[in-house]
Amino acid sequence: MSTIFQAVGRLGVCAAVLAGALRAEERVVLRPQDDGRALLNPGMGWTMHFYSNIPGNYGSKLEPSDALDGFPGCSVVYLRIPWSYLEPEEGVFNWAILDTPAQRWIARGGRVAFRITCSESWLRYATPEWVKKAGAQGVFWDYGKGVSETGAFWDPAFADPVFLAKLENLLKAMAARYDGNPDVAFIDIGSYGLWGEGHTGASSRVPQAQMDVEVKRHIDLHVKHFKRTLLCISDDVSGPGNRSGVYPLLDYARERGVTLRDDSILVQPQPNAWFHADQAERYWPTLPVILEHEHYGPSVARKAWDPELLIKSVEEYHASYLSIHWWPQEFLEKNREAVARIDRRLGYRIRLEELSFPAEAKIGAWFDVAWRWANAGVAPCYQGGFPALTLKDAQGGLVAVLVDDGFDVRDLKVGPPDAPPAVARNSRFRAGWIAPVTRPGTYEAFVSVGRRDGTPLLALPMAGDDGARRYAVGRLTLRE
Repeated sequence: MSTIFQAVGRLGVCAAVLAGALRAEERVVLRPQDDGRALLNPGMGWTMHFYSNIPGNYGSKLEPSDALDGFPGCSVVYLRIPWSYLEPEEGVFNWAILDTPAQRWIARGGRVAFRITCSESWLRYATPEWVKKAGAQGVFWDYGKGVSETGAFWDPAFADPVFLAKLENLLKAMAARYDGNPDVAFIDIGSYGLWGEGHTGASSRVPQAQMDVEVKRHIDLHVKHFKRTLLCISDDVSGPGNRSGVYPLLDYARERGVTLRDDSILVQPQPNAWFHADQAERYWPTLPVILEHEHYGPSVARKAWDPELLIKSVEEYHASYLSIHWWPQEFLEKNREAVARIDRRLGYRIRLEELSFPAEAKIGAWFDVAWRWANAGVAPCYQGGFPALTLKDAQGGLVAVLVDDGFDVRDLKVGPPDAPPAVARNSRFRAGWIAPVTRPGTYEAFVSVGRRDGTPLLALPMAGDDGARRYAVGRLTLRE
């Protein structure tokens, strides 16, 4: 895997002079190959619709022990559930409906995401009936027909003060439980419109001009209470088929740090497979974009499903998250090749392209590490990370943890498939400088990317993982 060569060789890196040594140093060189595997990393991945509004869809066939370890790249369980199921009585919360599936994913290193809805086309009171009885105004409606006194479903008036007061109490309770929780990937602003998607054309038919005012109230309430967790909002709030390039509500949300969720792509065949990749351009350079495809079965039935288009959508939106919006085993079986290709591009994919470090160094003296890094994904690594070289003894003990905190992988640019722009970096380290006590010997060297303190965070697509996201790259001898 590694070779030793003179310092003026292929990397073109000048050798460090160690303790007066006059000869050019020997160096260990590594050019890792991307192993093509799916990466489970924070801030990216496939999101499993465990509840897709209806509680039985699509996690109900999974055993309690099944958190989709067999689905490559599935990092998030997505729980979209009506408010009335979470708070069936005022102030009485059914937290287990969220926490039980969430803990299954968290236990294996995954995360959770939520949407709590207030309007459904299959449930009379998605907003709890006790909100209506408390005095909240609203209307009954029939799906696709609009308001009707004898309608099957009830929507609140989305700016009604009683409704907003009760909604705010819900958000307070959720924020106390989940805001800033590192295991929560994102939370949808899903309190407005049918299925929480921010449109009412098939339900209570609120005029767009009225929505433009009312949705802002919902955005503001969520931003008020969720100060540390990523929020997102459906692209449909500015009109599901709006291609004008003018999206005032989405602009309002983005200015407040709320990111974009596209609900849904591949509902229709081309040329209407999606509408708002242009809006994603305003988000993805700084905020992760979330993609949701149509329920797989109905998409196939409408002849809208195309795996190549799904792959293309990830590229055009620079998506960090992508849904599994169907029974997961069936979806994977029918789309395995597309899933594998998407796994190599979805979100970020930090790669070590080349590494060179001395075969020998003096304890406490400077030595140089030259490395080239690239991001082979479609999106930035928003949370960032810093490369580290770690030395371990034969028992796996940490001899030296050396971090270059002047280089953040967040700054790596994205590029086309198979041609990510790489950045060369020279780092200088000292092992055993003053303390801790460091003995002469030959140690295993590992590379990782993580926090400034050397804690590894990111999985890398290369061999040699020690189980803690440090990757073996060769040996380094420390001498007196």
